[in-house]
Amino acid sequence: MRDPGELFELNPALDVPEGLPLVAGLTGFADAGSGVSQLGTYLLGTLDSEVVATFDADILLDYRARRPIIYFDQDHLTDYQPATLKLYLAYDELRQPFLLLSGFEPDFRWEAFTEAVLGLIERFTVSTITWVHSIPMPVPHTRPIGVTVSGNRQELIDSMSIWKPHTQVPANALHLLEYRLQQQSYPIAGFILLIPHYLADTEYPAAAVAALDSISASTGLIFPTDRLRQEDREFVANIDEQVAGNPELGRLVGTLEERHDSYMEDTQLRSPLTDSDGELPSADEIAAELENFLAFRRHGDEDNPRGDR
Repeated sequence: MRDPGELFELNPALDVPEGLPLVAGLTGFADAGSGVSQLGTYLLGTLDSEVVATFDADILLDYRARRPIIYFDQDHLTDYQPATLKLYLAYDELRQPFLLLSGFEPDFRWEAFTEAVLGLIERFTVSTITWVHSIPMPVPHTRPIGVTVSGNRQELIDSMSIWKPHTQVPANALHLLEYRLQQQSYPIAGFILLIPHYLADTEYPAAAVAALDSISASTGLIFPTDRLRQEDREFVANIDEQVAGNPELGRLVGTLEERHDSYMEDTQLRSPLTDSDGELPSADEIAAELENFLAFRRHGDEDNPRGDR
């Protein structure tokens, strides 16, 4: 294997304390409710942070699949926005330091990327690793966002993981990192946020709140969430208004609520998503119907005061 150290450049002027927790969230294959992208934007926009290491996008990113944004200003180009992947030294609301790995998920050289991150973990004697991602599931927005917890932090799995499936899943880069760290018995926890599938294409504030709450449970870090929670109240009120005006949608959401509540009362069910036959009754219908009324979130609606977010 070529030297994994060639994938990143360290900031030589920054003195990083040893023994900090590492928090990670990379945008790529799945980001239901924009949970991971909101998390990165919110943390870097709210907390004090400094760049520890910058990964080389020219090596790791497929530009044809994820093209950067540039602004065409009448007759010239400006405001080029390249994708970034960086390791930061950040400070929570109580000025507790932690490391944050945020940005794009690498398209190439996963093994080398994993070795590079493992090297940084060893270099800074990282105490624990916590990572998050979000996936769409047929669950109702009227119930708290649940999580599936992976890794080897058994106390978190026992107290927080509401769904423990036996299934094959498409891997992402942080899955591979978790797999390698588990082989070394390094303390790691992955939080998979279970986002209502009809909100998967929206910027769902509750997803970011659930991500922050999960990280706090794992690390003890404290984050300011008042603004996100207020945004979520407004977001949910808008959805509830739409559902209340459509009896069919109300019945469909009610079906999801019944299945969710039944599962939470009886953990012997295979998952909160299936009936006794293991099928997903009305899932396609639910997705199609709810996508119609939630289109205003994705395409803009003059009656939605938050449509420009």
